[in-house]
Amino acid sequence: MAEARPGEQPADLTDPERRMWQAYRTGTVCDLSARAANEDDPHDSGRTWGPGRSVRAQVVALLLLHGPPPVPGRVASLKLRGVRITGRLDLSGGTVQPYVELQSCRFDSEIQLSETRFITLRMINCAIPRLDASRLHTEGDLHLPRCRVARGIRLTDAQIGTDLLISQAVVRWDNKGRAIAADGMSVAQDFQGELLETDGEVSLRGAKVGVSMNLRGARLRNPQGRRALNAPQLTVERTLYLTSIALDYVPGDSGSSTPPYGLGQTPTRGQRAQRFECRGGLRLDDGRFGDAVDFYGARFVLAEEQEVSLRRIQTPELRFVGERPEAGRVVLSGAKVVKLVDTSTSWPGPGGVSMEGFAYENLAPRGHFPLARRLDWVAAATPEYSPEPYERLASVLRASGEDADAREVLLAKQRRRRATLPTALKAWGYLQDWTVAYGYRPGRAALWMAVLWAAGGLLFSRHEPPPIKADEHPHWDAALYALDLLLPVIDLGQDGQWDMRGAWQWGSAALVLLGWTLATTVAAGASRLLRRG
Repeated sequence: MAEARPGEQPADLTDPERRMWQAYRTGTVCDLSARAANEDDPHDSGRTWGPGRSVRAQVVALLLLHGPPPVPGRVASLKLRGVRITGRLDLSGGTVQPYVELQSCRFDSEIQLSETRFITLRMINCAIPRLDASRLHTEGDLHLPRCRVARGIRLTDAQIGTDLLISQAVVRWDNKGRAIAADGMSVAQDFQGELLETDGEVSLRGAKVGVSMNLRGARLRNPQGRRALNAPQLTVERTLYLTSIALDYVPGDSGSSTPPYGLGQTPTRGQRAQRFECRGGLRLDDGRFGDAVDFYGARFVLAEEQEVSLRRIQTPELRFVGERPEAGRVVLSGAKVVKLVDTSTSWPGPGGVSMEGFAYENLAPRGHFPLARRLDWVAAATPEYSPEPYERLASVLRASGEDADAREVLLAKQRRRRATLPTALKAWGYLQDWTVAYGYRPGRAALWMAVLWAAGGLLFSRHEPPPIKADEHPHWDAALYALDLLLPVIDLGQDGQWDMRGAWQWGSAALVLLGWTLATTVAAGASRLLRRG
């Protein structure tokens, strides 16, 4: 391209470039499309866009960095539709003042926007070999909806002034196996990625989103590596949506500058929907989410060594309401959640859940979630016995008024613990379980007290022992004597008054020992019934 001073039109511009130059000055759209749908698809590599639709990247850069002044009464802006940009567009380190909007355009080479400053940048339905925008800074939006990027997007440490929109984009991996590399990125408002498709890792380590992050209906795949979404220390001030999306919506005009925000909400029963799908590991370790993390309808396709890792996340609400992963693990170790929303069918089986140190305060299951299934959930998370998950569940149930269920959970804890004990203690545990259910069913202990009282009364009715003191003794009553032996705290005036010898003495001692054991069990059970929390 011939040299030109800033703002001066170069002499060697082609006809499409002159049209673009004039449209820039008037702020109108330079439309070079063929007006035929089968010829205007920028992603159809089988169709060549010739010189009549081509402009050089150098001319585009000249307009954006040192463009001419607008026609009086107009605002200069670059708006292209159906244009092929040849050569490498490099705006690194530059400051772009005009508004930029490119629709259905095709780039021959990568776009280099490292450390570039924009007001607003919108590229809609464009074919892009690669986009390198590390440390990009925009005062307004960055829009990339329906774009297809062949070798990855890089947004490392980028700062987006309002919204980031990449809905319906298709992004393939770069030479490092990453589809989107956006570590340290900051988005002031919403991150919209509905129906996004990626092949390669989406890396958002340490990223920050000022409002909500929406990946409804997205399909994240990483056949080359361990994780499809790698986002430790991600901060989202409101809600992270990794959910299904309702597809029964009315699309916006294909010629509009921006597709509608929120193509659809989380679907209701019976609505046509597309699931959020993650083929590869998902990592949100140490993340902070101001409202919720929502997995409604999510599908995870994991290898045996891959994880849905939620270690140490903090959020008021975790909605784990998706398909059960067939392989891999769900890790909640150290996570802190106020409300856990889940279903009985959303968790993997034994060995597929890890929840050491997982703290939650409320359970809000969707659908029927019987206690037996909840106990299976805890057992699946503890292949080796650990008391903490049982105690946490019992505490939450007790706080919600489910005292009977809380006792069942603690009984299940004792039964799991019994399996780890030596043979003698294990036998004693079976005896405790069979007789008094470790004290968590006090009614059973009271029943045993009644049975032993009846048996003792019947036994001692066949024998009237001599008194210890002939001149000081109460009237002999076999039933009252048996009850006095069984109740260790209350003195009914019979115990210690009669001279029991031989087998009768051993029978009396046995009743005293059983009475102490059962009475203690009944008292402990009664105290648990009267105590909350």
